Amino acid sequence: MPAIRLLARLRRNGGAALRLPRGAPTALAVVPLLALTACGYGSEAVSDSSGQQVAAGAGKVDGLGSVKIGYFGNLTHATALVGARKGFFQRSLGATRAEYQTFNAGPSEIEALNSGSIDIGWIGPTPAVNGYTQSGGRSLRIIGGSASGGVKLVVDPERIKSLKDVKGKKIATPQLGNTQDVAFLDWIADQGWKVDAESGKGDVSVLRMDNKVTPDAFRSGSIDGAWVPEPTASKLVAEGGKVLLDESDLWPDKKFVITNIVVSQKFLKDHPNAVEAVLRASVETDKWINAHPDEAKAAANEQLEADSGKGLPADVLDPAWKSIRITDDPLASTLDTEAQHAVRAGLLKEPKLKGIYDLTLLNKVLESEGESTVDDAGLGVE
Repeated sequence: MPAIRLLARLRRNGGAALRLPRGAPTALAVVPLLALTACGYGSEAVSDSSGQQVAAGAGKVDGLGSVKIGYFGNLTHATALVGARKGFFQRSLGATRAEYQTFNAGPSEIEALNSGSIDIGWIGPTPAVNGYTQSGGRSLRIIGGSASGGVKLVVDPERIKSLKDVKGKKIATPQLGNTQDVAFLDWIADQGWKVDAESGKGDVSVLRMDNKVTPDAFRSGSIDGAWVPEPTASKLVAEGGKVLLDESDLWPDKKFVITNIVVSQKFLKDHPNAVEAVLRASVETDKWINAHPDEAKAAANEQLEADSGKGLPADVLDPAWKSIRITDDPLASTLDTEAQHAVRAGLLKEPKLKGIYDLTLLNKVLESEGESTVDDAGLGVE
């Protein structure tokens, strides 16, 4: 039997031993071993259909064929980027495939979570709050943190030389009601200026545009600045912009949640072991990122390139990476504050956030790793 046909049968059999036909060359008996060692992990790994490494003999977590993970192509989602690139999620899930889907905006990711197109996602705090409140507390749970910081107000230094010069200017945010939009509207209110939240018109013109087009708009002069996450902020700096304000400076201890991990409540209830596996991988990834920042930065950029076809140049990647703090802590008290900012802006009715967090599995993982547990600020599920 030709070796290629034997390999095909081997794949169909999931790597099980094959009975060779009588008279087959003895050398073919080593084909299964060669097929395994070619994966790069000796006889301890095989590749699944997506090419990711799966430990030989590993079982499926909760009997699942796959776990679908969503994230944005932003460095503020570094845990997901690095975890996917370096295989942390796949190793933790064993023979259950880690499948990935990228998003450009929070509402579309929440929609995917609600429809079952993804099971677990990395997402900003405002979309998480909106998704939870609009469903009457039935759609999702926040099960972990991922990142703090990485948001800046970058301006044209020829047009805006001080914070008071922002009045009367055109400033971009990523999307109406997204985390950065809400933060900017709240900052505007703190200055005593008036802006209609829905239209963006007022003492400052707030223009909502996709982060992908913001650098072009800045370059052309159609906007005077932008309140945006990394790496968009550093892209604007590379275009001649100046960081006028780092949002971290507005928060106690310079910490505020920018990325959470969310899961559909149904998936959490039906597949707790799979959720725990993803959280374990997230904690391991965060530990690795903080211990190997340069390697992690490169891995995140490699995943950005794989997802979008284009990585970030060093003059954008390096400063962007430095401004983000990777953390397992969801910084729950700051989420409550951000929700109040949305209420103040008129974009959200007074939210009922009790039950939005379930940190049980995260704290289980943290305790097993000898790490300190994290707090839900009184907003946990009972």
